[in-house]
Amino acid sequence: MILYGPPGTGKTFIAQALAEHLTEAGHVRVVQFHPSFTYEDFIAGYRPVEVDGIVAFRLRQGPLMQIAEQARDNPSTPYVLIIDEINRANLAKVFGELYFLLEYRDRSIDLLYADEGAETFSLPRNLFIIGTMNTADRSIALVDAAMRRRFAFRELHPDKEPVASVLPRWLAAKHPGVTRPARLLSLLNEQLAAHDYAIGPSYFMKGWIHTDGDDGLREVWDSDILPLLAEHHAGEDIDVEARYSLDAFLSEVGVEPGSVEVNGDDAADEVGDGEGSEAVE
Repeated sequence: MILYGPPGTGKTFIAQALAEHLTEAGHVRVVQFHPSFTYEDFIAGYRPVEVDGIVAFRLRQGPLMQIAEQARDNPSTPYVLIIDEINRANLAKVFGELYFLLEYRDRSIDLLYADEGAETFSLPRNLFIIGTMNTADRSIALVDAAMRRRFAFRELHPDKEPVASVLPRWLAAKHPGVTRPARLLSLLNEQLAAHDYAIGPSYFMKGWIHTDGDDGLREVWDSDILPLLAEHHAGEDIDVEARYSLDAFLSEVGVEPGSVEVNGDDAADEVGDGEGSEAVE
């Protein structure tokens, strides 16, 4: 399975939770792909080693072969390989023969790099692969048909369940009465209007953000959200800080900057006039 969606939607968290549900921690391995990741890094390849003061090359197994051998030696135990940021590498180049083996688990083939006389290689049925794909880096539309056939794809998006209700439910459980961050995030994604560049709820799911008034919220906005938006608008003649001003967004969700939130609503205008005073603690 590949979990895909914009940043902050919990893809890696869910992948690890699924792995923990399927098996024990010692039977899970995490690999993160990047643009320079190769077949030799993932499956097998020759690596320089020093032998008696002389540099030689020795065939080394990559994480895929290592966990596959562990799974083969323990056929009754599930093993899980998590590939984080799977779409950041050249998948056809990295996967090589794995394209064939993923589709035909009951077959074996010769690998590109193999010692003379080595047995053919196959993928054991008790090895599961979960990938995560950040659509802000590369749209799912660019994933080749070979990957689409071999993996089930599950979208995690701020506008769709189960992600859409995560932040409101988390706030209700951890910080009862606080609703501004959820309304703020919803408004921001509406204004972005770019499906793959939406912002996920995990940026606001840190307890310290909601304990300092607006200071914590402003810190996350300035250090995490605005840089993401600047990358989204790179090359465009847009003043990101002016267009996505936190104060402007707070005003739009009905809260004046610096006002006190009471039970999730802006009660600054109500306190002292006899209305809503029961809600003030």
